[in-house]
Amino acid sequence: MTRKTVTIKISGMTCASCAINNEKALLETTGIFRANVNFANKKATVEFDSDILSESDLHKVIVENGYKVEEKEEVHNYEHHHETGDAEKSKRDFISALVISIPLLLEMFLKLRTGILIFGIDLVMWLHLLLSAVVVFHFGARFHHMAFLQAKKFQTNMDTLISMGTLVAFFYSVWAVFNGKPVYFETSAIIIVLIILGKYFEEKSLGRASEAMQKLMELSVKKAHIFVDGKEKEVEIERVAKGDVLVVRPGEKIPLDGVVIEGSSSVNESMLTGESLPVEKNIGIKVFGATLNEDGVLKIKVTEIGEGTVLSQIIKTVAEAQGSKAEIQKLADKVSGIFVPLVLAIFVLTFLGWLLISQNFSLAIINAVAVLVIACPCALGLATPTAIMVGTDKGAKRGILFKNSESFERAKDISMVVFDKTGTLTKGTPKMERILIEPTVGFDEENVLKIAASIAANSKHPLSSAVSAFAKEKKIDLQKLKKIKEEKGKGIVGYCSTHQKKVMLGNFKLLKENGLATKWAEEILSDDRIQEGTRLFVAYDDLVIGVLIVADEVRIESKEVVSKLLAMGLKVVMISGDNIKTAKAVANRLGIENVLGDVLPKSKADEVARFQANGEKVVFVGDGINDAPSLIQADLGIAMGGASDIAKEAGQIVLIQSNLNLVVEAILISKTTFKTIKQNLFWAFAYNVIAIPLAMAGFLSPMIAAAAMSFSSVSVVTNSLRIYRK
Repeated sequence: MTRKTVTIKISGMTCASCAINNEKALLETTGIFRANVNFANKKATVEFDSDILSESDLHKVIVENGYKVEEKEEVHNYEHHHETGDAEKSKRDFISALVISIPLLLEMFLKLRTGILIFGIDLVMWLHLLLSAVVVFHFGARFHHMAFLQAKKFQTNMDTLISMGTLVAFFYSVWAVFNGKPVYFETSAIIIVLIILGKYFEEKSLGRASEAMQKLMELSVKKAHIFVDGKEKEVEIERVAKGDVLVVRPGEKIPLDGVVIEGSSSVNESMLTGESLPVEKNIGIKVFGATLNEDGVLKIKVTEIGEGTVLSQIIKTVAEAQGSKAEIQKLADKVSGIFVPLVLAIFVLTFLGWLLISQNFSLAIINAVAVLVIACPCALGLATPTAIMVGTDKGAKRGILFKNSESFERAKDISMVVFDKTGTLTKGTPKMERILIEPTVGFDEENVLKIAASIAANSKHPLSSAVSAFAKEKKIDLQKLKKIKEEKGKGIVGYCSTHQKKVMLGNFKLLKENGLATKWAEEILSDDRIQEGTRLFVAYDDLVIGVLIVADEVRIESKEVVSKLLAMGLKVVMISGDNIKTAKAVANRLGIENVLGDVLPKSKADEVARFQANGEKVVFVGDGINDAPSLIQADLGIAMGGASDIAKEAGQIVLIQSNLNLVVEAILISKTTFKTIKQNLFWAFAYNVIAIPLAMAGFLSPMIAAAAMSFSSVSVVTNSLRIYRK
């Protein structure tokens, strides 16, 4: 058994019932494990056994169910033009249908007659019959066609209601013409006109709801300048392979992910990260496809192509999030599944009720038609996915990737934010803070630093790198050492090549194990004036001569972010593997009262679970894969700076750049989106609960009902678009 997941673009869906019908048909097919059909973005995500089924088999299921499958080619540009094309077609149809319907509206008020009779009927009425027939059967053909296809499979959807409503009004009017009864040609035509207008606004709004996704798709580069055998040539992007060398000039987009091997430049990465300031790129630094090279010529060795690039991963992540289904949507799906059959039953009851009460066949027909056209399953189907589309879109613009719709639901009642310290609240890159000298041995700061840096040059440990960087900044000349030995978890031991003296750089354990006098070192360890940082002791010829204080640099924005979270009423906790004294020193600087120190990486998830057991809803913010257990354990996991590992992160939310302000934004977007979903569902339910009884009671004409139905779904989409402005 080979599991495979594909996304299929479906056309022809007009309401939530369509999505449910397709979902049901797919799930009933042998070999399909999971199917999720999203009405808002018109896509199906299907997981199936590729040993049993092919993608064409999945397409066949959808086509046999009465819908069309869009081809995949040119998908990056196609989706935008396709959605724009749908809106433009609806706009043209609306204008044409309205022009044809204007004489019908005038007849309502002027009651014009020519006196020319054909088969005993005035010419004006024949013209009205013809004009309404054009609107109902030509411009309304899409609704009748889909209703017929659904009826063949004993299914119903919104098209069923529209088709039945307009056809009943039209054919009743044809009968009424020959029997001298009131006619409703204008009703059948205007219903179609108003519903097409509603479709136009809906399609236009849905296009806006995925504008960030469209922009991401348009970022990809079509051609690249490749460097081969000392010569440069332009090739299609599909012909570039890993390991190829690309030349990118100022003002050009970087075609693919890679590493700079020659040159330096500023690169604008705002299209991926949301960060407006350009980033300096030098030899050995990673660059990402679709970012803009600003002022220098770069030679780049390609490391990722196709779906492996950061841009492709972002597009995939956003698409999966927009296609996923939130838990709260299940109620709407259940209602939508029985909605149309229920409305048809109410239609029949309304007709019979009014016929019995009023003994007026015309009145009974019109009130029953009003019930059909005012019912709106669309609003229910759009309530959740449109809000999710806008929420994920807004996040993508800011460099915040919501990996699924569950992220929004998880954020609704969070009470605590737990930060990992190293690499999250701090930069994760240790920096030399200061040097302290053992007062009795006669060494100065420069000598201590020279010995320490000469040892550190032989190690790639982050603490050693901090010492080396500081010495380089101070332009210290290093000594050559021999017999270098690195003691894991303790430090480094070596010998001077010239003096044959033993030298050491490391922690207190290294001193003790080598039998060095440690009284001064013990005093340094217990000195409360030295709170932050790791102490690296320096020894020369069995004497402790000084100590280097190396600390992890706190992010500039950390304190502000903590203040914002506290102002939002959230509890803030810092968790660290450092000793409690160092952890508390950092926490005090940031205004965090609740601190956990000396916590092993594998125990962080246990601490999160302990908070949850005490009733807290926890957000865990960590710096990626090392914090995976905690990110999974938390109610909402936010992974920092995952641009190159988006697909591997364990959290529900990935921040492309390492900026803590995005944590606040991610939480706010999550909460706002979920609040909008609840508003949408409330108004969608409320609309139908109020509107259908009003139509049954005869308070709404079919034309008013059609306008109300059309704009109910538009209002849901418009409310979702408000997320952009919040």
